[in-house]
Amino acid sequence: MLAVSGGVDSVVMTDVFFQSGFDFAIAHCNFQLREEESERDELFVRSIGEKYNKDVFVKKFDTKQFAADKKISIQEAARELRYNWFAELVSGDLSIVSKNASDLTHHSPFTIHLLATAHNADDNIETMLMFLFRGTGIHGLTGINAFDKERKIIRPLLFATRQQIVSYADDNNVGWVEDSSNATDKYTRNFFRHKIIPLAEEHFINAKENLLVNIQRLKDAEALYNQAIELHKKKLLEYKGNETHIPILKLQQTKPLDAIIWEVIKAYNFHAKQVDEIKKLFTAGNSSHVQSTSHRIIKNRNWLIIAPNENEASEFIIIEKNDRQIQFKNGTLHFEDVSISNFKLETLNSIAQLDAKYVQHPLLLRKWKQGDYFYPLGMQKKKKLSRFFIDQKLSATAKENVWVLEMNKKIIWVIGYRIDDRFKITASTKEILKIRFTVAQKH
Repeated sequence: MLAVSGGVDSVVMTDVFFQSGFDFAIAHCNFQLREEESERDELFVRSIGEKYNKDVFVKKFDTKQFAADKKISIQEAARELRYNWFAELVSGDLSIVSKNASDLTHHSPFTIHLLATAHNADDNIETMLMFLFRGTGIHGLTGINAFDKERKIIRPLLFATRQQIVSYADDNNVGWVEDSSNATDKYTRNFFRHKIIPLAEEHFINAKENLLVNIQRLKDAEALYNQAIELHKKKLLEYKGNETHIPILKLQQTKPLDAIIWEVIKAYNFHAKQVDEIKKLFTAGNSSHVQSTSHRIIKNRNWLIIAPNENEASEFIIIEKNDRQIQFKNGTLHFEDVSISNFKLETLNSIAQLDAKYVQHPLLLRKWKQGDYFYPLGMQKKKKLSRFFIDQKLSATAKENVWVLEMNKKIIWVIGYRIDDRFKITASTKEILKIRFTVAQKH
């Protein structure tokens, strides 16, 4: 499928595909932004389909309304509408697509494997410069990819400059239509095309050629950069369910720090300007956090924890060996080391007495989740917590408020209910870890 606007780039691409013997169809987006001119472009593209005897898919969009509804610019709206439709076209089900395409007549059955756009070398330079001035990372400086595997999009004219494409059209009597909006500088791309790049060429004759060479160099540099980033991530990140744990001390010793932080956080919808805020978490108090649209980065003792927003299951606290008192949502845990000579058996559910020999720090305090199990005191077989709660006749709301103390993925105490049998005190016990739970006062 060829994305054809009617401009010189896409019309030349169509002719090149035809002369090369490829089988193709044509897709045209009518954004209805330029009134009669938009209708003229559509009719012209339909005439191209007739010229080459190819199917033409046309989709009309109410672009202004879409932009208003989503509170985005017209440019952003057109891009989103265009690429969403392209995704439908390469989905393989043309019967669905044809319902949304006007006046389509199939010349023969076919399946769309790839969609081609007519981006050229000048587009690539403009894109790279726009990203440079926006303050993007290294990826933005690599320009446009010739093959977008995920979206099944190819850009076969990236090797050719705009002047080479116009020369081809003139030499081969290929006609096209001009988009009047290309003459105005109100759009960012046109500003770079008409102002910035010509000024650069006044001082550097080979400016465009040099920029294209640099784009390729930066692609190579990005490949090496990504390899290094993956090695750092393997050393730094610990994945626990839907959470990512990062040891602060190890992160602080990593260089270059800002680049590593950015490459970690960008996957969680944080933006580059938040890097400094995240570094402030290193010395912030417990539970301090920085938030994105989908995640929070939480300072918890010596760790940064990346957890989804509004997810109660992600609540947790890391407990180190020297911690004597830990406050959490349900109350407070008090920790005390007791020698066997001073041992006195306590049978309250609010107290856990554990053989210290088997307890290794750090401990993890968290809410229980489906699939959790432990070995209830007095039992040699494991039991799922969901089953244990049924036996305890807990209400639905009571179950929602149960927290557990975990060590190396082993639950050592279902707080307020039962310890794990594997950590109980025996005749060989010499040191005891006593934990007392006091319920939070309700105001």
